[in-house]
Amino acid sequence: MLLIKNGTIVDPVKLQEIQADILIQGGRIKRIEKKLDEKRLAEEFRTDSKEQGGVEEGIQVLDASGKKIGPGLVDVHVHFRDPGFTYKEDIFTGAKAAAKGGFTTVVLMANTKPSVDNEETLSYILKKGKETKIHVETCGTITKGLQGRELTDMKALKAIGAVGFTDDGIPIMDKALLEQAMLTAKELEVPVSLHEEDPAFIENNGVNAGKAAAYFGIGGSGRRAEISLIERDVALALKTGASLNVQHISTKEGVEIVRKGRKQGDNIHGEATPHHFTLTEEAVIEKGTMAKMNPPLREEADRLAIIEGLKDGTIDLIATDHAPHAKEEKDKPLTEAPSGIIGLETAFGLAITNLVLPGHLTLPKLFEKMSLNPAKLYHLPAGTIEEGAVADLVIFDEKESYVFREEDICSKSHNTPFLGKTLQGKIYATIAGGVLVYQAE
Repeated sequence: MLLIKNGTIVDPVKLQEIQADILIQGGRIKRIEKKLDEKRLAEEFRTDSKEQGGVEEGIQVLDASGKKIGPGLVDVHVHFRDPGFTYKEDIFTGAKAAAKGGFTTVVLMANTKPSVDNEETLSYILKKGKETKIHVETCGTITKGLQGRELTDMKALKAIGAVGFTDDGIPIMDKALLEQAMLTAKELEVPVSLHEEDPAFIENNGVNAGKAAAYFGIGGSGRRAEISLIERDVALALKTGASLNVQHISTKEGVEIVRKGRKQGDNIHGEATPHHFTLTEEAVIEKGTMAKMNPPLREEADRLAIIEGLKDGTIDLIATDHAPHAKEEKDKPLTEAPSGIIGLETAFGLAITNLVLPGHLTLPKLFEKMSLNPAKLYHLPAGTIEEGAVADLVIFDEKESYVFREEDICSKSHNTPFLGKTLQGKIYATIAGGVLVYQAE
């Protein structure tokens, strides 16, 4: 048993903070009370064990004085590169990075090699995920081989554990095919998550077709690339009734399309990444390939629109799009280097620093977007702190700062523009299924 004492619980369901102790037993939250005395509990459970002929169970006490306790973070947009690209990341190193970042559940994207379009690859990922200390789920691909031409057997993949479907990294251009996928997803009651970038409006990906592209003398990625597909796909989701996650929104127009869509149907969901609500294309000029990503960092007006979307509920999910790449890949020229940055170990700190401390979101609202809502969208047993719930928790101090240092990174790759940055919101412990899976020194 684990007893967490003297902490303040952040509740995203009731949108409140309360001081209480938490008793964990058998991987679940056994009790939540204002004050729990470990001596009285030890005697109580000693008596119960004797009466039931069981073995006496000790109580481990974790003092959370001066700290907050939130539900474990849930990231529904993660790349662990396993199988096929494990020199960048694997399921074990990715899970370790997640735990350090306060994440107790992750949903993996399906663009591995081979892609998750078959039962063998899906089973491999889920089996390996169970060997980690956190909860590892995965999507299946929408189309076979990520080719955008033929649908996978979504029903078969769902039956063995796929929690959603996506061709993330590659837009689906066949509208009729996508509509059929949405109809199947609706039937299966799973979400479809879409990467919204039409290649017709992209000359060089990963860099905004604006100040950054002009600085490097390249064409860049036009904002219309995102806008056009979000318009199409929100309309398709409203037509089919499928749960749609519009991934990593980067434009103010994209935010507005999702805002209007959510007013018409509660099956429309918007996702923001920490890098899109923190940085602009100026970061690409300063950091080069370390700030190259798809969709790209855009203008200050776009960044502010994303924050406004988070504030008014238009954007109901925050996800990292954790995308590891090896150093030698990111060291290539800008137009040749792959897009993407790691994000699991900086997401919470960036959210506290840029959303909570400036007053854009309260802590309960932040956990709503980083834990409760992602869990609800994917029908996962996570996101709440209540008696009987799975004991997935993160203990932190939102007022304490730390420096994000390269030598502290758990991920196998170090591609990030945030090295050396001072962030608020130090994580002290992560608990998954009642087990302490990360504890700060």
